[in-house]
Amino acid sequence: MADLRINLAGIESPNPFWLASAPPTNSGYQVQRAFDAGWGGAVWKTLGDPILNVTSRFGAVSFNGQRVAGFNNIELISDRPIEVNLKEIKETKRLFPNHTIIASLMVEPKQEKWHEIVKRVEEAGVDGLELNFGCPHGMAERGMGSASGQVPSLVEQQTYWVKEVAQTPVIVKLTPNITDITATAEAATRGGADAISMINTINSLVGVDLDTWNTIPHVGGKGAHGGYCGPAVKPIALNMVAECARSQHINIPISGIGGISTWQDAVEYMLMGASGVQVCTAAMHHGFRIVEDMIDGLDNYLDQKSIASVMDIVGKTVPKYSDWGNLDLNYKIVARINNDVCINCNKCHIACEDTSHQCIDMLKDGNGYNILKVREEDCVGCNLCSIVCPVDGAIDMVEIPSGLPPMTWNERQAALGAASCKVDTVK
Repeated sequence: MADLRINLAGIESPNPFWLASAPPTNSGYQVQRAFDAGWGGAVWKTLGDPILNVTSRFGAVSFNGQRVAGFNNIELISDRPIEVNLKEIKETKRLFPNHTIIASLMVEPKQEKWHEIVKRVEEAGVDGLELNFGCPHGMAERGMGSASGQVPSLVEQQTYWVKEVAQTPVIVKLTPNITDITATAEAATRGGADAISMINTINSLVGVDLDTWNTIPHVGGKGAHGGYCGPAVKPIALNMVAECARSQHINIPISGIGGISTWQDAVEYMLMGASGVQVCTAAMHHGFRIVEDMIDGLDNYLDQKSIASVMDIVGKTVPKYSDWGNLDLNYKIVARINNDVCINCNKCHIACEDTSHQCIDMLKDGNGYNILKVREEDCVGCNLCSIVCPVDGAIDMVEIPSGLPPMTWNERQAALGAASCKVDTVK
């Protein structure tokens, strides 16, 4: 069996699967159940000054038969007394000394507030701290959460305040509700963060009831924006992880969050630079025991690849991720339809004819049967036909040697610039 243990900024864990700070980590009872099920760690639901939550907190988007493709919530941080949480953290750590417990924290942007809560929480025996600069609703309206997380100077300053007194590693949780997440990631790095985690939830309104005209969810006929998560946000989150992982100015570990539901999702995040992952919506949808499939799947994958440790895959895809201007303009693929597999649903033809490059012809074979054929000379290799095709193996995207050396847009522009300079010199 492969070694599934991870080390994230000095925080050791028996496997890379942590529960994110959210409703599933609201109490010691829940976290202990999760550890019994196999989760390697848990980020305790965010602690701070006492708050009041509303009822009717959650909403979801179902798509094409899939329940909870996206999830929305307007729940705030823990509404239980901090003393109770700290007592349960201490007891949970006593029962599960080899599992990871991270305390998620959120207080006003005041030095003394941060110093106080850090000292209290670390006395309970946590393995690390996660600073919640991400919640986009409720707490943000009070100057905390994403209200701080959207301002790099506040991220840097508050991280520095925490590091002044923290005895355990400090993870800074970033908001995606910003133009460039690397700006706040760099600020966290300058503030002394030991790691960053991303993403927190995305500003969202999940829907409107067409009968009552109330928002979903609503509280007595009134609604508010909430935080969006679940499988639908994975591509957004994965991009943000990748951008931070490839930045030369962010040289600290990453805990990946956002739409992780399977072991395959976890592998993608780790290949893109995450040293571990955090899960919320999938656990809320299916329960804690989903981690069993995640652990087995990851273990089998590593064994099949002859990889001894899960840490060996961290960041392996990062060098392959670049800017558009560095892509090879002479690389060429085309679509090829396997007519022995094709069911003649014509979805590829319709998609290509209406919205792409009109290069799939409807023909007859020697027996008079309808077949589809790609005019490869006109195909631009956009992948659309293979994406809409409902049958695995019916369409292959095949690389065609161009006979030309690789050339990027940046190289082309540089060559054109050099040629222009040469002409000007001659003139």
